[in-house]
Amino acid sequence: MQNKPIEEIYELSPMQQGMLFYTLYDPDSDVYFEQLICTLQGALDVSVLQQAWQQVVQRHAVLRSSFHWEELNEPLQVVHRQVELPWVRYDWRELAPTEQQHQLDFLLETDRSQPFDLGQAPLMRFTLIQVSDQIHDLVWSHHHLLFDGWSMPTILEEVLTYYEALHRGEMLHLSAPCLYRDYIAWLKAQDRAQAKAFWHGALEGIVAPAPLPTPFKGEQRLGADEFTKASYAEQPFTCSIAVSEQLRALARQHHLTLNNVVQGAWALLLARYSGETEVIFGATVSGRPADLPGVESMVGLFINTLPVRTHASGDAELIPWLKGLQAQQIEQEPYAYLPLAEIQQMSDVPTGLPLFESLLVFENYPFDASRYNRDGSIDISHLRSIERTNYPLTVIVNPQAELSGRFIYDTRRFETSAIRRLSSHFETLLASIAAAPGQQLAEVSLLTAAERAQILVEWNNTQAAYPFDQCIHQLFEAQAARTPDAVAVVFDDQQLTYRELNERANQLAHHMQALEVAAEVLVGLYVERSLEMVVGLLGILKAGGAYVPLDPTYPQERLAFMLEDAQITVLLTQANLQADLSPTLTTFCLDTQWANLRHKSPANPSCAVTSNNMAYVLYTSGSTGQPKGVVIEHRNAVAFLSWAQTVFTPEELEGVFASTSICFDLSVFEIFLPLSCGKTVIVAENALALPTLPVNPPITLINTVPSAMHELVRMNGVPESVQVVNLAGEPLPNALVQAIYAQENIRKVYNLYGPSEDTTYSTFVLTEKGATQNPAIGRPIANTQVYLLDQALQPVPVGVPGELCLGGAGLARGYLNRPELTEAKFIPHIFGEQASARLYKTGDLARYLPDGTLEFLGRIDTQVKLRGFRIELGEIEAVLSQHPDVQEAIAIVCEDTPGHKTLVAYVIPRQEPPIPSDLRDFLKTKLPDYMIPTLFVPLETLPITPNGKVDRQALPQPYASQRELEVSFVPPRTATEETLAAIWSDVLGVEKISIRDNFFELGGHSLLATQVLSRLQEAFFIQLPLRQLFDRPTIADLAEVVVAQQLEQAESDALEQILGEVETLSDDDVKQQLRS
Repeated sequence: MQNKPIEEIYELSPMQQGMLFYTLYDPDSDVYFEQLICTLQGALDVSVLQQAWQQVVQRHAVLRSSFHWEELNEPLQVVHRQVELPWVRYDWRELAPTEQQHQLDFLLETDRSQPFDLGQAPLMRFTLIQVSDQIHDLVWSHHHLLFDGWSMPTILEEVLTYYEALHRGEMLHLSAPCLYRDYIAWLKAQDRAQAKAFWHGALEGIVAPAPLPTPFKGEQRLGADEFTKASYAEQPFTCSIAVSEQLRALARQHHLTLNNVVQGAWALLLARYSGETEVIFGATVSGRPADLPGVESMVGLFINTLPVRTHASGDAELIPWLKGLQAQQIEQEPYAYLPLAEIQQMSDVPTGLPLFESLLVFENYPFDASRYNRDGSIDISHLRSIERTNYPLTVIVNPQAELSGRFIYDTRRFETSAIRRLSSHFETLLASIAAAPGQQLAEVSLLTAAERAQILVEWNNTQAAYPFDQCIHQLFEAQAARTPDAVAVVFDDQQLTYRELNERANQLAHHMQALEVAAEVLVGLYVERSLEMVVGLLGILKAGGAYVPLDPTYPQERLAFMLEDAQITVLLTQANLQADLSPTLTTFCLDTQWANLRHKSPANPSCAVTSNNMAYVLYTSGSTGQPKGVVIEHRNAVAFLSWAQTVFTPEELEGVFASTSICFDLSVFEIFLPLSCGKTVIVAENALALPTLPVNPPITLINTVPSAMHELVRMNGVPESVQVVNLAGEPLPNALVQAIYAQENIRKVYNLYGPSEDTTYSTFVLTEKGATQNPAIGRPIANTQVYLLDQALQPVPVGVPGELCLGGAGLARGYLNRPELTEAKFIPHIFGEQASARLYKTGDLARYLPDGTLEFLGRIDTQVKLRGFRIELGEIEAVLSQHPDVQEAIAIVCEDTPGHKTLVAYVIPRQEPPIPSDLRDFLKTKLPDYMIPTLFVPLETLPITPNGKVDRQALPQPYASQRELEVSFVPPRTATEETLAAIWSDVLGVEKISIRDNFFELGGHSLLATQVLSRLQEAFFIQLPLRQLFDRPTIADLAEVVVAQQLEQAESDALEQILGEVETLSDDDVKQQLRS
């Protein structure tokens, strides 16, 4: 540089440092490459225009700057005394207007694909296109390192002033501008320690990046393709004149700025989308210090990006909250000069992760084309800009008469439809704020009227007629009258026809009525799987009572609690089980005492039971450790069974496999659906007994949990007669669906979802053969409503997670003897027309897909926070289960010592236990680092609760030797790794570095990363993009890249040497070499 005509050299401003880093990080992208396009009308003198631009560039030193960083401790900008501006001219006058636009779009795209060499000034170029005799289009391309949007009006004003003067043949003498170096000098004089102390306090407690809104379906973060070239798109938005004026009036009335109001709306949107009350995002500030003389007319990059942190509690009042946001920004103004990289270091967010990923830019600088239209020879119109930041989502707001702007988004992270919805929600929020400034934050509307109607009404339009006044046993009685000789139930080599089953159940019912069993009386059913089990179920219902199933495999303590809680006095059982129970109970053995009932009438008994009475009570696991009884009424079950009769054909229901414990709600489908429509219930001990059952009667429908079905498929145990498979109770992986469809006789595989509190099934979907994604849980069944609600019980938009709440005909009465829990979980139906209607809060997370289909996301109580990151354990489990060596996986957070939490994955291998490092590498291609388990524990089987679900409490603690193995120190193994370790040690100031240590966890940051890359280039004579260090942040991984690059470079050098030698040979020499 000493031999070049250099005017001066000085440091970069904070924003320049950041932009330089991101440009080096992704040199092939168009990040911070900016284009201004405008139309020039009039008799344009091109040479005069070029001279005018040259004069302005000569006036402002920063426009003649280049940037240098290699072999430097910190980057510097170099101001050149003279630069020549590159111009390209085109004449498109012969082209039609549509073709001109096509060519312009292609030119702009091609221009963006040609990045500037930051070491060569000027970092700008011009393209002038003549489209008619009096009209030109001007494309001004430049790097954002040079100046910000606040500088642009100054530059354009001066260009036009020079143009007019030169066009008139006059010499123009403008006063000398204040120089950008003055700002750099001002920055160096500031008390950075004081600024750091402020930001440390402002960001206290921020330990994880703020989540981005609206991710791709099933892909919340970038995985293996993270470092593919970014592709950006834009979505415009506009508020009406009326809303814009209302917002301005609100700001004036309450002494706010319009910027504050817009920031508040964006904060609210982020809070609603993320489900968090505390949000943080980036916002640009002008960065022009009031105490720097002449700063308003300076040209350069002054803006800075600062974090905006706010707590958006739903009960906060809007205006005081906005004023608090404004006060916070006024408080941080004196410290707005500190670089964002240093500000982030004041937080507890791990180095290498962003503090936020969305940026709000409020362009309140003048950018009005009319100000450039004077009495001169040309007018400027149609000014528009194309710009890119390093953020996945940028919101640019223009405070014109109509408040408008655009969303610039990374198409790898966002679907276009999702951004359109987000844009609409932003407009709706602004309109709601303008219309009712006195409301609380929870009341600010996010959904448009059309969306609200679609989500609340259209997608819940499930009303269908059903015999709401009927009871379960009455459906069976009617069927028994129609088909008395059809086979109703089969177990082993025994069977009962509809007549036989009905008469036996009637005799039992008469006996129980003699024991004072009537409506609202609970009767225990403690039997093994048998024909007697079905007789007992129907007999209890026919007597008017409600059955409470008791599984003989349950622990005695659990059985004793259930009997006491339900206050059971009458119990049906079998002789071999009678000794297990309290002698104070009135018991009847269905096997050995049946002869005592032969004198009872076989006719249907009469009873006062109605459809509003209890039908059964199922006990499910409770958070207190004690089970809770869910009370289902007859009308609930009848509504469910009536829906099922419309979905499944008579042929499909010909033989229904009943393998589920009657303590589990899937049994209601398996037993009572076929009995209500004349088909056969085929009872088995369990699902795995299926391959041992006789061919006749043929089984046509299997209704079970995915884990059981997985084992049946593995053992090739599904009969050829099966046509339909229903799967429920657990998340359903697509691999299992496709494995089932591989059996040609199976025509349909349904994924069903529903808690016991809503009578077995609430939503369903017919899965797709050949699909590649895990199936959704579909749409609500008939007479059921689904609502996805936020913490304030407001409906969430499409794509946004919310708690799944259920309403409709299947809703249980509540929990037996648990009024407080019932009141907490069964809440008033805030969207219902009937005052008595209720909603059940499932505790499950789901989101709407664009077509209204529901995607299950897991339990709210399996959402954990680890080191500040919100983690959905189900997501880790789903991804880990995709590994070819893993059959099933469970993730938990283990706290082995107080305050020390570890993410642990338990895996059931398909054959040999997979190597932990292989699992970790696999997960790293699909999940962020904070979701990678620290430990992987192989298990032969997972512990199961009595209801057939995984018992997380019973998982074994990881053993210490495994923990030590996972975190052991690994020294460098090769010369390349030793060189890298030495470079890291010198740059980071860390003496001992393992090849598995993460550069950023050791204290590395963006500026140190540039130093490492510079030293790598010196040590290995290779060129690596900066992002390689972010992609491969350990010595072991980076060494592989270095070696591969060296080999590639060596091959290229060898080929170049051979070609060079060939060039020196004569034709005769070449022929001789070929002959030899």
